[in-house]
Amino acid sequence: MAAGPLRRHQLTISTTKKLLGATVAAGVIFALAGCGQAPTESGDGGGDAASDFLPCLISDAGGWNDKSFNQSAKEGMDRAADELGVKPLEFESANDNDYAPNLETAVSEGCSLIVAVGFKLSAATVESALANPEIDYAIIDDYADNDFDGTTDAPNIKPLVFDTAQAAYLGGYAAAGWSAEAGVNKVGTFGGMQIPSVAVFMDGFQLGVDKYNEDKGGAVELFGWDIATQKGSFTGGFDANDTAKQTAQGVLDQGVDVILPVGGPIYQSAAAAIADSGKDTLLVGVDSDLAVADETVADVTLFSIMKAIDVAVEDATIAASEGDFDPAPYIGTLENEGVKLSGFGSFEGELPDGLLDEIAALQEQIIAGDITVDSENSP
Repeated sequence: MAAGPLRRHQLTISTTKKLLGATVAAGVIFALAGCGQAPTESGDGGGDAASDFLPCLISDAGGWNDKSFNQSAKEGMDRAADELGVKPLEFESANDNDYAPNLETAVSEGCSLIVAVGFKLSAATVESALANPEIDYAIIDDYADNDFDGTTDAPNIKPLVFDTAQAAYLGGYAAAGWSAEAGVNKVGTFGGMQIPSVAVFMDGFQLGVDKYNEDKGGAVELFGWDIATQKGSFTGGFDANDTAKQTAQGVLDQGVDVILPVGGPIYQSAAAAIADSGKDTLLVGVDSDLAVADETVADVTLFSIMKAIDVAVEDATIAASEGDFDPAPYIGTLENEGVKLSGFGSFEGELPDGLLDEIAALQEQIIAGDITVDSENSP
């Protein structure tokens, strides 16, 4: 998919043709906290990176253990560090006020590559990159285009973005098929902040539900999002708190049997709301394979809509270490394995007959360009 005009806060993301055929049939498709403290060092060494190469990572609020984009980015950085034989500096931001100070500390520590995790770091990352043109930067889920002129605001920033709508389309189709088979015909979603990197999941999810209804003559309803009006249910942040639980409960009250929480840790609030309800509603994870990342919710996670943040960070880090840093945006798609659907775990045997093959066929059509997943929030 062509990148199109660059827009602020737009993200994009890893599954491929390897997920088709027999693999699909097997069910597989688919710094220390706060500033002012010394950053965490990780990695055991043993690679051949230049001795002066120092990669650094700065988290969004939510921390390294969010089971989502922060954790995935850290895993990618740590893998690269192990391969290169270097010890990265990793700065965990406790809140939005930590972004600029953490960037300043990374610069003062002599970082060669600074990876910022998330669109909320965009303004601070641009400011730091413009002031330090000799340093390479990368940012996840954002184009760093804060003046909206269609280009990244600093020539030394590489956007790592993902066309998540493609994988979410498959997820919406799968969720609709599950709900229709159960005779419920209701699925739902809610998000953290209403930003493109969140809404892109919800757009794709709705389009997938619509596709299922079109192909099957179904009547599955989606609650919590309307792609036409771009309005829906949001918590206003990415914290697993009472607001997130109440927002999840509002969607659950519509009678849905599948719910997609888009926003890192807010899945925890959705799981708590499901437990309180006593119903059999299932979760859809985002970013990482939630059933693997958090075993406490594995028994209520139907599948996950994933993006390979870890791979993008790992590749960007290794390239920078070799002097091959390229600021051109990376856009993750189904074709390049930047986005994908996870497997269905213990629920695979309960799927409607033929659903896996239908999802595989849809994936092939998206990769071939026969189906365009049209989301205004895509990169």
